[in-house]
Amino acid sequence: MQSLEELRARLDLIDRELLQLVAERQTLGKQIAEVKRSAGQPTRDFRREREVLLQARRDAESLGVSPALAESLLQSLIRGSLTTQEQARVASQGRGSGRSALVIGGRGKMGRWMADFLAAQGFAVTVADPSGEVAGYDFVADWRSSDLHHDIIVVATPIRIANEVLAELAGRRPRGIVFDIGSLKTPLRSGLDQLRAAGCHVTSVHPMFGPDTELLSGRHVIFIDLGDAAALAEARALFGSTMADLVVMGLDEHDRLIAFVLGLSHALNIAFFTALAESGEAAPRLARMSSTTFDAQLDVATRVAAENPDLYYEIQSLNAYGEESLSALRAAVERLYRSVHDHDPDAFVDMMRRGHEYLRVRQAALGQAPG
Repeated sequence: MQSLEELRARLDLIDRELLQLVAERQTLGKQIAEVKRSAGQPTRDFRREREVLLQARRDAESLGVSPALAESLLQSLIRGSLTTQEQARVASQGRGSGRSALVIGGRGKMGRWMADFLAAQGFAVTVADPSGEVAGYDFVADWRSSDLHHDIIVVATPIRIANEVLAELAGRRPRGIVFDIGSLKTPLRSGLDQLRAAGCHVTSVHPMFGPDTELLSGRHVIFIDLGDAAALAEARALFGSTMADLVVMGLDEHDRLIAFVLGLSHALNIAFFTALAESGEAAPRLARMSSTTFDAQLDVATRVAAENPDLYYEIQSLNAYGEESLSALRAAVERLYRSVHDHDPDAFVDMMRRGHEYLRVRQAALGQAPG
């Protein structure tokens, strides 16, 4: 019988071989990306992905391996391959060759993401941020000291000061495309309007993902139509080589929807972890009693709790439509409380049924099978 150390050494060898195969798979992925680009084919092929996953499950079953494990592993490998292919497409089809970009607030998390994204397309990127330099980019501490002779100017500052920056930019009348990437748009209305009135090319963009995102497939990027078709088209074109869903809407419509998409979901999770923190129950005791639903909710709440609280407060407090979603949440919790307190099973069941129907319709609209 082999010793524990010998068995572990064999496992280490297998792990290295697996990683070598993953590296080989990524190399093939790059080659596939080049073939797709040359043939004008899209990066993602959902039918091919389905075939790969089904075959993986069949192969796993014949080998005595969990089909679910095989599918999960292949999904991770597919995502890695797609990320490689998307990044290669962005670089090859980039619009930045011979052009420059200024990212105001480029040391922030999303500002840095935008700087990297534009640099990947060939733009010569300058970061303007009073908090310091970003390695690999030209730098100015104060954007006001720049000549603003850039093809793209991105305002990636906190929402509370973005409107002031936009208004000051209007006074300078830069020649390039100007857009912000804020989570809210109504607080920026006056600054955006001033840019339009000054004859600047301006639009507004909301990347609906976090700064750690690498693969944009399945993600959304929202573009606000401010009446400048050329600026809107240029901003959309920056993301045209990605697999993101590009959505155009009006400024007020954006913030009405964001009140529920971000405002409601954030508020729900803040209320969840606040109730836990104030329950008097120690976290280790609750961990011993966890369930699938609790763990899933706790995972989301943990990510929310780790985010910037100042940004989350801005999303709650600066949205002109934010009170609507908070009021809806308060009313729903009150109805839930009343149905239990008053021993009213009909009211409770009605809430569950209405929610189920709403989510069923949503899944159908998205082409998803009900859970």
